[in-house]
Amino acid sequence: MRLKKLSERLLPAKMRQRLMLTSFVMVALPIFLLGIILQHEGREALLNEKQDKLFSLARILDIELGPGFDALLADLPSGWENRQAAIAHLNAKLAPVTDKIAASDPGVGCGYYSRRLDAIITYGPSKDYGGTVGRAIAADHPGRDVMAVGKPSVETGALVRGSIMNAMLPIVRGGEVIGYIWANEFTDAIERQEQTVDRTVLAITLGGILLAGLVIHSMSKRLSREVDVVVGGLAGLKNDLRKPIRPLRGELGEIVDAVNIMARALLDARTLTENILTSIADGVVAVDLDGRITAFNPAAEVMYGVPAAEVMGRSYRELFADHMHVASALLDTLDTGHSHIGVALELPRTDAVWRLTATSSILHDGENRRIGAVVVLKDVSERDRLMVQVMRADRLAALGELTASIAHEIRNPLTSIRGFIQYLGDGGEPEEWSRYSKIIIEEVDVLNETISKLLAFGRLRPPQMTEVDVVELIKDVSFLANGPASVQIDLQIDKDLPKIDADAEALKQALLNLLINALQAIADDGTVVVTARRHGDDAIRIEVRDDGVGVAPNHLNKVFDPFFSTKPSGTGLGLAMVHRIIDAHHGVISFDSRVDYGTIVTIELPIVAPLPEGTA
Repeated sequence: MRLKKLSERLLPAKMRQRLMLTSFVMVALPIFLLGIILQHEGREALLNEKQDKLFSLARILDIELGPGFDALLADLPSGWENRQAAIAHLNAKLAPVTDKIAASDPGVGCGYYSRRLDAIITYGPSKDYGGTVGRAIAADHPGRDVMAVGKPSVETGALVRGSIMNAMLPIVRGGEVIGYIWANEFTDAIERQEQTVDRTVLAITLGGILLAGLVIHSMSKRLSREVDVVVGGLAGLKNDLRKPIRPLRGELGEIVDAVNIMARALLDARTLTENILTSIADGVVAVDLDGRITAFNPAAEVMYGVPAAEVMGRSYRELFADHMHVASALLDTLDTGHSHIGVALELPRTDAVWRLTATSSILHDGENRRIGAVVVLKDVSERDRLMVQVMRADRLAALGELTASIAHEIRNPLTSIRGFIQYLGDGGEPEEWSRYSKIIIEEVDVLNETISKLLAFGRLRPPQMTEVDVVELIKDVSFLANGPASVQIDLQIDKDLPKIDADAEALKQALLNLLINALQAIADDGTVVVTARRHGDDAIRIEVRDDGVGVAPNHLNKVFDPFFSTKPSGTGLGLAMVHRIIDAHHGVISFDSRVDYGTIVTIELPIVAPLPEGTA
């Protein structure tokens, strides 16, 4: 990690500089390594060439020696006996040879050494080294090793002549080493030649690196210009997608073509989006993560009474602080990430109060990262006005139907009562008075029952909430229900149902009505099944199912209407009363039925009753 940070600090920031540095390293390093190799190989070649030359001179001297020292001493009367005379005699014959060889290559020294005489026979050029003739080499001189092992050798160091490279060749005659020949050269001269090689290699290396640097500079400059075209074009596209990047050649040209194609596609998509935002009647406002407005369509301009040009890029919270009840949906989504759907709001205006619904959600980019929030504002003022009119018309129609139903329910008993009283008023026997008075009383009781139920339906008291055990309540209701002996009541109740907040008497009345209706719907043998289950975490579901005659499809939407009944003797207030009771408990009731298959009535009740409106 530290090495990475250090490299990031050391590397240049611009791409051209990085490219030049990388290319320079990639080119200069091989050239530098090649220079080192050339230097090493040049030095090796020079040394090998020097050794080959010196050994060549030594071999020439070996050839010039002929049969050996014995042949040269044959005309000396004392032969080997007189050492000094033998050395002088051999020197006289061989010195011209070594001087000639030395003269052929200035700086080279060469000579003969006799093993038997243990002396230098000749050392050319004689004018410089003739004084060494007759001298014996040191005991540790490498020449003694050459004579001992009989193999050529090259030694570099301080010898008789000084610091030299000395090539030594054993003189073998008749299978016996009789001495050795040497050819040498000063190491200073060799080092000067090596330095010449080094300078040449260095010049070539530096020239190659300089040439590579110029080529890299030229190519990177051209590439940098093309990259600048791309960067500048991208910056221009950020502000105006209609201005494409100018064409280039090569791979960058292909990239530019692809970018221009994507820019045109994005422009088309943006144009389509802008046309949609401009055309829709709903207000659309979008903000970024800092709450600055990024979208404000014409419908929003009308709703807020401000042009988009004055609010774009500014803080939504500050601009519309006076309408925070409107802004809350958008800002709450931005702050918490929770979406809102169809939140009812009111927007006060000078001419009227606009009724709106707000739907807000989080905005994400292509990588699913949050980039802001958006709210869609729908003007529902006209819809609410029409709904009020429709509801008023529905209430008037319902009131008309209710009035007609009440009139029908009351007219029939009144007609019977009027007929009997008119008949008895014209006279009649005491037996008739006694018989008809009972019928009149029965009809009056029917009127009283109808009016009592109607009053109970119209003046439903608020539920008296207590903690109710649903399991026990359903058992009590099933015991109270009175049905035919051939009809069975099957209770399927979870034993661990929680207690709920409810009005026990009202809920008992509702369930008893449902159970009696189910029993009465079964003509012969049958079963009524009552189930109670937990529904989610905060509600229970009660279901009353029978296999009776069922209700026709055209009557299903009327079963909860007052005074509607499919039973000849029914008042039509039972299910209406049940619906009112379940509503008062903030529950939901549904009715499903099929002719000859039976009916299912489902009730969902909250476990904990919600707080009354206005309670904090």
